[in-house]
Amino acid sequence: MAVQFKIPKSPTKQVYQSSEFLGADFTSEASTVSENKSPNCENMIRSVPGKIRKRMGYEKVGDYGAYIYGVHYYSVLDAWYIHAGNELYSSKGARGSKWIADTEKQTLTHESVLAVWDDVWTIDPNTKAQELCDETEAPEHCEDVGYENYTFVSKYYTKHYITPYEPGQPVLMQVTVYGNYEYVDVTTYDIVEETDKNILLLDGLWSHDPVYDEMAAHRSVSFELNGKLLILDGTSVKVVCSDGSVKLLSSIAYIPELTISRDPDGGGTQKEPLNLIQPGFIDSFYVAQSSEDPGYNPSTVKTFQLSCSDLDTTTVKAWVMDANGEFQEKTEGTDFTVNRTTGVVTFTTAPGPTPIKGNDNVRIQAYKTFEGYADRINHCTIGAMFGVNGAHDRIFLSGNPDSGINADTGEPYTFINCDWFSGQYDPTYFADINYSKLGSDNSAIMGYSIINNYLAAHKDTRELTQSILIREGDLVDDQPVFKLINTLQGAGAISKYCFSYLETEPVFLTQLGVYAVTAQDVTGEKYAQDRSYYLEGKLLKEEGLENAHGFCWKDFYMVSINSHLYVLDGLQPMQTDRSRPYATRQYAGFYFTNIPATCFFEKDGQLYFGSESGKLYRFYSDDKDIYSYNDDGEAINALWETVDISEKLFYKKKTYRYLAVRCLPEIVSSIRVFAQKEGIWQEIKDDQTKIKYFSYANLIYSKFTYSTNKTQKISSTKIRLKKLDHVRFRFQNGVLNEPLGINDFAVEYTQAGNVK
Repeated sequence: MAVQFKIPKSPTKQVYQSSEFLGADFTSEASTVSENKSPNCENMIRSVPGKIRKRMGYEKVGDYGAYIYGVHYYSVLDAWYIHAGNELYSSKGARGSKWIADTEKQTLTHESVLAVWDDVWTIDPNTKAQELCDETEAPEHCEDVGYENYTFVSKYYTKHYITPYEPGQPVLMQVTVYGNYEYVDVTTYDIVEETDKNILLLDGLWSHDPVYDEMAAHRSVSFELNGKLLILDGTSVKVVCSDGSVKLLSSIAYIPELTISRDPDGGGTQKEPLNLIQPGFIDSFYVAQSSEDPGYNPSTVKTFQLSCSDLDTTTVKAWVMDANGEFQEKTEGTDFTVNRTTGVVTFTTAPGPTPIKGNDNVRIQAYKTFEGYADRINHCTIGAMFGVNGAHDRIFLSGNPDSGINADTGEPYTFINCDWFSGQYDPTYFADINYSKLGSDNSAIMGYSIINNYLAAHKDTRELTQSILIREGDLVDDQPVFKLINTLQGAGAISKYCFSYLETEPVFLTQLGVYAVTAQDVTGEKYAQDRSYYLEGKLLKEEGLENAHGFCWKDFYMVSINSHLYVLDGLQPMQTDRSRPYATRQYAGFYFTNIPATCFFEKDGQLYFGSESGKLYRFYSDDKDIYSYNDDGEAINALWETVDISEKLFYKKKTYRYLAVRCLPEIVSSIRVFAQKEGIWQEIKDDQTKIKYFSYANLIYSKFTYSTNKTQKISSTKIRLKKLDHVRFRFQNGVLNEPLGINDFAVEYTQAGNVK
């Protein structure tokens, strides 16, 4: 009898494919992370929603030699002010250029000019100044001397002076601009890159023009109102004025008219409150022409009682109205004397009755310092622009850490839960009555959010019941009133400098993560909502979260702490899971390393940041330029790890046989692929050739390829990972000036038998 053999079927080939990459999940246990997220990703960012690429790096554009506490923009002068250490510097911005050099002659040619000063001017490198310059615009003759090269730009005349170039040595460049601007800058430019074609990329630094040297070593914030830029550093409020000078706010603060229609003996009508930031006040007196008192004689009235006694030693000023109705200034010691103890001013000659009935005819300006008044404003560290009906016409200040026992009354006091607001369109006037105490005394105001026409004040973690207080502005008897209309419960803020807006949503940092308050929360019964669940497993373990700095740029909200950057992607919101029942959505999150940022700012659409070392950096913005992928000359290590791939039958043994990654086309790129087998990582592919294409303009012989295919590339490899219940893969690129973009990933496998 013939024996029949049954040949078993080959195991069915199966495919695991991932085409959507939605950031990191550092919070979930690695084995439970969703397939479209990564339990470990570093220096990757969204290219388009659902796809990722290596982040771009940054270049140095300034070095101020000390911790950069803040960078502030002043629109009146179109200037930036850099707070580094105890200095404040003024700058018009970076003036970097690209030059083509002839190294044999060791000179830089006239035709080399490609760009000057932020590309503000359009430059024709073939036009010589000798043909176009005008003596009325250029005070110097247009002559070529040595290595001087001239370029005529629009109605401006510019001169570029370059020292003889020696390969590998810094280059000294002087730019002199005549015409509407008079500017001289001498800067040493370091050579960033030299190629075989003798192309030099020169490092253009921001200017170092010191304008003030008594800044505090404290993070600073600024507000611009009515032509003045106020800078708060926790010690005193500085003001940048339209003439470029920097002064203490107290030195130019408004002096209020305390009383009007005041009798020489006192009384009168109160007109304006005292100004906290400075001690001056004005009393306006009315010397009546007649009185019901039969003994009244206006010609004998010489003494005038001021509103305050115990005056400062500052010289008192006085003005008396003459017969023509004009005020004439009088001099202390000559025209009048002052008893500072009683606050009585005695004129040598009586001012006489007012020449205009109903009008005050004597004005006296005196000074009385109320202990601690000015410091209520000077010691503020945070603020917001707000006003009646949501207008941004006043400055609200808070963040004053002062508390203690009042030396005069023996009563305890605290300012941590207080804020003060300025006069309308007047940042120099903080009336002593224009303040609020919000919430409990042991909980500090940490920051503000604007929600439609409302001002939300955020308290710290000690506030257990009213973490967010909502106010609106209104006019009552023609006076501004900011009344409390609602409170919200939730996590308190942990950092004063992480308040920003992602799209239209105010966001801030708490000890539980990044939270948001939406417009419907103002009148609803909701909590503030969590937005950073997927990053919190790493973010909340950072030390010193109270020092974190937050900033929104384009569609991203970024939190910087300990040279790490946590990024929420506003273009990739996701429905929340059961782990966050009080949040309607979460954002995809990414994680960057080697970002030593202390503050961020945006200029001309590009993102900048200051650092602890005093260096000012600018992120690259051209993702197609291979030189955008370095951190000030250092390589960027980017990686993405998949989840544990076990597919539906997690208990089956799998054999993985083939892997493919589809990547974005790049001029230069490479990818290393690792597999984790039973907890041990091993490299299975180092592809240096398949995911790049030839570009003559960016020819690098060590990375040469014959491929001219500029479409997306596939890097694939055969693998043999046997009898595994799950596997994890890692895609990595840590090569200097190499991008990497990932669109899809797939792996083929077979499975047979149960795990024993």
